[in-house]
Amino acid sequence: MNFTEIIKNSVLEEFSGGLSVEKVLISLAITLLLSLFLIIVYKVTYRGVSFSTSYVFSLVLLSLVTTVMIMTITSNIVLSLGMVGALSIVRFRTAVKDPVDTAFMYWSISIGIITGAGFYFVAVLANLILGFIYLIITFVWKKIEIRPYLLTVRFRPDVNSEVKTELKKLKAMKIKSKSVTKSYSEYTVEFKNGGHEIDIAEKFRKIDGVLDIAVVSIG
Repeated sequence: MNFTEIIKNSVLEEFSGGLSVEKVLISLAITLLLSLFLIIVYKVTYRGVSFSTSYVFSLVLLSLVTTVMIMTITSNIVLSLGMVGALSIVRFRTAVKDPVDTAFMYWSISIGIITGAGFYFVAVLANLILGFIYLIITFVWKKIEIRPYLLTVRFRPDVNSEVKTELKKLKAMKIKSKSVTKSYSEYTVEFKNGGHEIDIAEKFRKIDGVLDIAVVSIG
């Protein structure tokens, strides 16, 4: 037996295992549990403005589909070659705004790949470690983070000095825009805050002559 035949036989042995109903069900069940843990981590650590339920469901579906695909590839050499050819022409053009969402997509796919390949212990252990590490990092960062905000305040000209005095008290304050008319003035400033933006808005509201106040998080 020459070297070529040895390689050929070893490749065929790798794809001769086949798929049983029991293996398929176990793999899909483990994938489902791990993907549910994934979306719990995503929900708990979510920091965006609008939570997307469809995106969360797509993470679970992505894990399950990847599991089935990997099981198929590892069980039949003909199907594996066909799958590679089919995937090579697929193009994904959905824009992902938050880089963290992209990381969760890769995490979801990795669950399907590892579980579909039959490495259940690795999948469970790695998923738990990654999840708890991300939870710890997120909660620690929330404690020490000073987030940037935009403050827009509209006021009458006669209270200009009082408003400026309060603006100077803001941490790392930067004026972004300023508009002045005969009846009112309006400032938009960026500042950093440790979570007391409501108190800051109340301070400006108490100034007699302030017409409108808006505080928006930009971080």
